Amino acid sequence: MSEIFKGISKIKYEGSKSDNPLAFKYYDENAVIGGKTMKEHLRFAVAYWHTFAAPGADMFGAGSYERPWNSITDAMEMAKYKVEANFEFVEKLGAPFFCFHDRDIAPEGATLAETNKNLDIITALIKDRMKSSDVKLLWGTTNAFGNPRFMHGASTSPNADVFAYAAAQVKKAMEITHELGGENYVFWGGREGYETLLNTDMKLELDNLARFLRMAVDYAKEIGFTGQFLIEPKPKEPTKHQYDFDTATVIGFLKTYGLDPYFKMNIEANHATLAGHTFQHELATCRINNMLGSIDANQGDVMLGWDTDQFPTNVYDTTLAMIEVLKAGGLNKGGLNFDSKVRRGSFDPTDLFYGHIAGMDTFAKGLIIANKIIEDGKIDKFVADRYSSYTTGIGKDIVEGKVGFKELEKYALNITVQNKSGRQEMLEALLNQYILETK
Repeated sequence: MSEIFKGISKIKYEGSKSDNPLAFKYYDENAVIGGKTMKEHLRFAVAYWHTFAAPGADMFGAGSYERPWNSITDAMEMAKYKVEANFEFVEKLGAPFFCFHDRDIAPEGATLAETNKNLDIITALIKDRMKSSDVKLLWGTTNAFGNPRFMHGASTSPNADVFAYAAAQVKKAMEITHELGGENYVFWGGREGYETLLNTDMKLELDNLARFLRMAVDYAKEIGFTGQFLIEPKPKEPTKHQYDFDTATVIGFLKTYGLDPYFKMNIEANHATLAGHTFQHELATCRINNMLGSIDANQGDVMLGWDTDQFPTNVYDTTLAMIEVLKAGGLNKGGLNFDSKVRRGSFDPTDLFYGHIAGMDTFAKGLIIANKIIEDGKIDKFVADRYSSYTTGIGKDIVEGKVGFKELEKYALNITVQNKSGRQEMLEALLNQYILETK
């Protein structure tokens, strides 16, 4: 097949002084930061759905994206073309991974059997293309939310036939993810939630969601899939209240049903803000619970209350995010997947490169700064000093469980409490200094 993204060669690192928009300013994949290369730290992945499947539509307007494959009317021929587009794009970008939903890579047929046949054909093409490429699959997942059959949910649907269909769909998606060497498999609830409790049996729906995930764990063992299972929290949209509201909610759910040994989190920045949290908060919650698996790299718009999935360009946020990732020991099998889409007005195929370059540079810069902050240790030392009262005396007794209310009352009767300043403004200024001065 001839070149698809014509006139664009392999994106190279040219440094911060470059004025070439098709070059990296901070992402040098071979640069060593804290003992690992940037490529090893960041493990970037291109999202099939936003990059190759999205038309650029919104609720008020039709698709605007100009793509070489848009003129192909046969759905399977278009799917085959997009396989080539994916590999050419990811190779030129220099990202090591891509990821997909089942319905991104192959069209849905009139029956489940026809749909699975379509998937088999495209999977074989992808597998063959991977033989001549260094690009790998970070993760696969299932679109169990787009078809009208999932209007009431998938594994949480009141219709047992829908539960069965969703199970069959996940079974197939797990098989092709395994066949393609995927390092993870993601569960995003989509419509696993409710609009009103007036027509909802919440207990049964949660029990069924747990049963569904347990079946997935069992089937992974059966087929020998050793990739990491990931759950992606999201509080709302499309349902009013989704069961995977945020990291803390998901962890509580997993522990309730004894599923926590098998799952970690795939954290999306925009979903964190929809839940009323910061991106850093969700990552920190994962870190302290040993639940950090992977990241959907994007950002929202503080002026808009929905999932805008913009490319990340805020170095402040990526710095705080990478602090949590580094403290967690890295992403292991996970990565930074760009669940990001160019704006509807950025319709030219070249804009896909501009968006990904911006996101990769922003996280690379965040990594550099975060590593500097951790190596210097000033902020960590401040935090340690702030909690130093728990390392000696009564504080140490509290931590070690040596005292109860009676002992603490006796102690409190003989003290005058004196607090120290939290120095928030000083620390924020120090963070700005790192961001502004780190080369």
